Amino acid sequence: MTSGVADIPTAFTASFTTGEGPTIGILGEYDALPGITQTDRPVREEREDVAAGHACGHHLFGAGSAAAAIAVKQWMEDNDVAGTLRFYGTPAEEGGAGKVYMVRAGLFDDVDAVIHWHPSDGNSAHAASSLANKSAKFRFYGVSAHAASAPENGRSALDGVEAMNFMVNMLREHLSMESRTHYVITRGGEAPNVIPDFAEVFYYVRHPDMATAAENFARVVQCAEGAALGTGTTMDYEVIHGAYNLLPNVTLSRLMHDNLERIGGVEYTADERAFAEEIATSFTGTGGKNLATAATVDSFRIIRKGQGGSTDVGDVSWVVPTVGLRTATWVPGTSAHSWQAVAAGGTSIGKKGMMVAAKAMTLTAMDLFRQPATITAARQELLEQRGSDFKYQALLGDREPPLNYRD
Repeated sequence: MTSGVADIPTAFTASFTTGEGPTIGILGEYDALPGITQTDRPVREEREDVAAGHACGHHLFGAGSAAAAIAVKQWMEDNDVAGTLRFYGTPAEEGGAGKVYMVRAGLFDDVDAVIHWHPSDGNSAHAASSLANKSAKFRFYGVSAHAASAPENGRSALDGVEAMNFMVNMLREHLSMESRTHYVITRGGEAPNVIPDFAEVFYYVRHPDMATAAENFARVVQCAEGAALGTGTTMDYEVIHGAYNLLPNVTLSRLMHDNLERIGGVEYTADERAFAEEIATSFTGTGGKNLATAATVDSFRIIRKGQGGSTDVGDVSWVVPTVGLRTATWVPGTSAHSWQAVAAGGTSIGKKGMMVAAKAMTLTAMDLFRQPATITAARQELLEQRGSDFKYQALLGDREPPLNYRD
């Protein structure tokens, strides 16, 4: 085991080698989201003893992947299977892009295939893409003054932030429909009667295509520059993270789908169904699927245009053939990043979904060790999709890992 890889203290790799053979990687992700806390009850009940919650199931992600790695290692020993199994401990997916720094450091250069999963409200192994994403904190600097007695002497950094946000919101009309741009003001001043000399806004800029995401980000930067000019402030920004869109690998996804169908979905006990029925009453909007879908597996689909969220697995998928799946760790109809996801993730429902993922990943890794032709086909598919002139360059540039990006 090697800890502190890619200059990230909480990232690590652990390898098991039995001889010449393929190298198969399994991603073990762990992270949490600030502010979304909840007990394991089906009603809203915040926990006051913690500041963050597992609203995207990363506690299950890491544990399920570790379970798969342990099972594959034991199988390799028992059956004299030659090759290398490598487990990647990957922190800070929720905005920190931990895997991007690991890719940039070359930690996947010798890997033949990578396997991962993600918690969800259903079971699927689609060959699906995601949204590329580039984020930054924009910081405005002004001049403090008394807001009532001497406003003419001040230059409001908050005005800079608000002017930037206004221009970005007008910019939305002129971006493609697939674009997503959202922000949160992280610093806006301390008191209404003090013109703030510092303010900060945190932006995410997304698109199904990473090149377009980068172009949209450049236009957001121009909005920030114009806002600073117009408000008499100064501005700088720090790129926090950048992630490629997932590059789906149909060869590997069909293999994973077949294994997921062999295992099946999550069957509820009477108590689990009662929990599911109660928590489903709290869903709003489009929430509220048929609870029976937790036990089923979605039909296989190929989705090349990214939608939904972003993931730093995207960068991995552009340098090595990568396959993933989703399993029903949450009640059908649950939204990610919600208290309902936290609640279910702390129950037997979450654990059952996690073990479905662990079993599917185990079977897929076993197949890859025994099927060199599948690895060859998956590699050829990757090369054809990304083109002969592809050269990996991280969207976040050469910055060091943002170990304090939540501060």
